[in-house]
Amino acid sequence: MRHLAIVLLFVIAVFQANSLQAQPDRWQQHIKYNINVAMDVVSNKLNGTEKVEYINNSPDTLNKVFIHLYWNAFQPNSSMDVRSRELGKILLTNRRGDQTPDWDARVKDRISKLSPTEIGYQKVNSIKINGKDQQLIEHETILEVRLDKAILPKSKTILDINFEAQVPVQIRRSGRDNAEGVRYSMSQWYPKLVEYDYQGWNANPYIAREFYGVWGDYDVKISIDKNYMIAATGVLQNANQIGFGFEGAGVKVPAATQNNLTWNFTGSNIHDFVWAADPTFKHLSKKSASGVMLHVFYKPTDARNDSAWANVLWAADKVLPFIEKHFGKYPYPQYSFIQGGDGGMEYAMATLIKGPSLGTVFHEWMHTWYQQIMGTNESLFPWMDEGFTDYATGEVSDEYYQNWAQLSPHTSAGAKSGLVRMNEINKTKLPLHQSGSFEGYISLAKSGFEEPLSTHSDHYNTNLAYGAASYSKGATFMGQLGYIVGDSIRNKIILNYYDQWHFKHPNANDFIRVAEKTSGLALQWYKEYWVNSTKTIDYAVGDISTKDNKTFVTIKRIGKMPMPVEVLLTFKDGTKELHYMPLDLMFGEKPNESAVNRIVHKEWHWTHPEYQLETSRPIQDLKSIEIDPSYRMADINKTNNKLVIPD
Repeated sequence: MRHLAIVLLFVIAVFQANSLQAQPDRWQQHIKYNINVAMDVVSNKLNGTEKVEYINNSPDTLNKVFIHLYWNAFQPNSSMDVRSRELGKILLTNRRGDQTPDWDARVKDRISKLSPTEIGYQKVNSIKINGKDQQLIEHETILEVRLDKAILPKSKTILDINFEAQVPVQIRRSGRDNAEGVRYSMSQWYPKLVEYDYQGWNANPYIAREFYGVWGDYDVKISIDKNYMIAATGVLQNANQIGFGFEGAGVKVPAATQNNLTWNFTGSNIHDFVWAADPTFKHLSKKSASGVMLHVFYKPTDARNDSAWANVLWAADKVLPFIEKHFGKYPYPQYSFIQGGDGGMEYAMATLIKGPSLGTVFHEWMHTWYQQIMGTNESLFPWMDEGFTDYATGEVSDEYYQNWAQLSPHTSAGAKSGLVRMNEINKTKLPLHQSGSFEGYISLAKSGFEEPLSTHSDHYNTNLAYGAASYSKGATFMGQLGYIVGDSIRNKIILNYYDQWHFKHPNANDFIRVAEKTSGLALQWYKEYWVNSTKTIDYAVGDISTKDNKTFVTIKRIGKMPMPVEVLLTFKDGTKELHYMPLDLMFGEKPNESAVNRIVHKEWHWTHPEYQLETSRPIQDLKSIEIDPSYRMADINKTNNKLVIPD
């Protein structure tokens, strides 16, 4: 019997080990695009073909596929048009007391006024599989393709797509002739396969917000007037035939023999492709120490403008090592900062940016990590992209302005003097970017317009709520996480998150599980309160009493969201005590981050609105009591956080 028991235990152990090893990573669909387009710069129309190899790695049989036709949004009475005009009917009161419409100032009612030659459209003329036409049903910006033969699990099919399009006048992200004079900003320009994931088809109509795509490989050929320079996703394959500064050193580029040139770009393991074109683009480039080729494309106007764009290249090169150390390695061979679009918008290996502002430059570049590498579903989790990116942008900005800006050959002496003063002012405060995010969130929480972060990005009731939630509250989530688990642990979480979830479309719970495993603390409560509710944090100093020469301080939880709490007691002799009360839902405590003597108390149960802490010092020794002395908790009313004891 003893021998049999040992055998059974061995078999069970082997089975369990194999089961753990056999647990698959979340499956990902894969795609290969081979796109050929011809751009007519007179009519602003293009014609093209796509050969798309679609690999179904899911366990499901697919009887249909969906395709994005983004430019159909730029037509009068489209969903984007009507949605924008409806939101414009909502009046918001600004700080001056004026009422302003809640619409995107870039869109407003402009789509409703487009003429037939100004609208955008994408028309798929045919889709064939094995030479057979498939049934096409257009739903404005979504094309439904009903397949004559299903795509089986773990199989692939090839779609031959024939399409035509008209480039809209520039309104939102895509378009021609933007305010800065860039001829073409070609984003969302091709029929793009909708992502199918563990939640099914993500066929989100193009209303206003963000994007989600299938990772794959792109081989793109663009024929355009020979005088136009193209900046794009990917690596130019025929640089020595094209020229425009892409050619190798010493290469003599042959003169064009036809009116058009065909540019060929390729990119691997990306989920989008963007390009821009203009006959007066200026091209700057530099190879970073890590081997990444950095490009800048812009329309030259004057010496000051040239210097600002040159500084984009200089700054990007300087901060890349910091970015890779703190947020993960950049996995692609190149990145391009391209003037175009209507502000700033991220794409694979590139961004379209209106101007050379480094705030926008760093923000759009950091989207590479939280959109192009993580590939989070922005429709469902916009805060995981915009918020995490906003947080990272601040970290990168601090690195640049504290360590590099004064060394830039493109920064004026006056600006450098201002940077010195700014750095001195900010040395002892919460990082400026974090305080800005906190203020943005708190303003939202008090506005009456807040909705849970779990709201679909297209379905927020106001643009105000979407913007402040996705950016400010999302960034505050990350900053405040440092308060809960410790900044150093939070920083490890960020890197572990990258390591475990790049190229896998993580969701909110995926991030929290990484945070829990890294910190050793339970954190589901944080997600539930911060993401799935609009409950707020508000703690206050309560009564003070004394007994047996000890002092007892009551801390009140006024807000409905519980948190671990730090309270700093400062005494008249200059000594201090940091009292730390972990939240019971954490099942643990964060490491000591303070040089001040820290006293860890029994956990505070979330059900209890008050907590009484004690110090062995008599009440007459007390000078002040302060909740959250590091200012990392998003308490919506800090006026009740500190009490100064009168002499």
